[in-house]
Amino acid sequence: MLHIAALASGNGTNVSAILRAVEEGRLDARVVMVLSNNPEAGVLERARARGVPVWAHSHRKFASREDFDRAMLEAISESGADTVALAGYMRILSPLFVRAFPGRVLNIHPAVLPSFPGARAGTDALAYGVRFSGVTVHFVDEIMDNGPVIIQAAVPVGQDDTEEALMRRIHALEHRVYPQALQWLAEDRLRVEGRRVRLLPAPDGKGTIRTASVSAGAGSAGEFLAQKGREGRIPEGEGESPEHAGAHALASFGVNGRGPWMVSPPLEEF
Repeated sequence: MLHIAALASGNGTNVSAILRAVEEGRLDARVVMVLSNNPEAGVLERARARGVPVWAHSHRKFASREDFDRAMLEAISESGADTVALAGYMRILSPLFVRAFPGRVLNIHPAVLPSFPGARAGTDALAYGVRFSGVTVHFVDEIMDNGPVIIQAAVPVGQDDTEEALMRRIHALEHRVYPQALQWLAEDRLRVEGRRVRLLPAPDGKGTIRTASVSAGAGSAGEFLAQKGREGRIPEGEGESPEHAGAHALASFGVNGRGPWMVSPPLEEF
């Protein structure tokens, strides 16, 4: 079981997704503390509502980045956390912090890294004119948005997309892939080999992909996706559900009210 300290600077919807996965028994973890550099962050109320201890102090009241990180590390140590999940934390961690949790700090970034690192990923993707963007969960190292990739999701970028529309499409997948990555860590199935992260097989067949298998048969996920592809749409409001998704050894993929999506490695429990 993971004991997670979650760091966030804003509303914390990814923290909520992690807490929900824990509550529903899909993630073998406890969120033992939520920390923020913004005492007004919405994530703090989300945590308090679930009885999770919070630590919130403005980084501006500390003499240096290292001093602020030392204070966070002290609080995290007292909480008993063994894993740190960055969830919209808008500050670069010092090497001091990263080295305190080797291989146990994860981050989620709203782009398909190494494209568009930094705080303006959605804006930069639209400005560049890419046809796909998405989300990356990765291990954190001492360089911003640089560590080895655990899981990525891709969504199309419409030619008339606003940043708000694109980010809605991305956020829907963030809330699935982050708990999945953490669950793989909880199962001790992630092995870092240079830049690559190898996902080991699930013990006792527990890691069954829960999306529908793809075939050409009537009513299959494959037929559904093919039909919606011909139509170019799925009725607005239809959500992500097994009959609207497919699974392959390399990826999960599907379509929902916000459009098509693909995730690699394939989702298992999310």
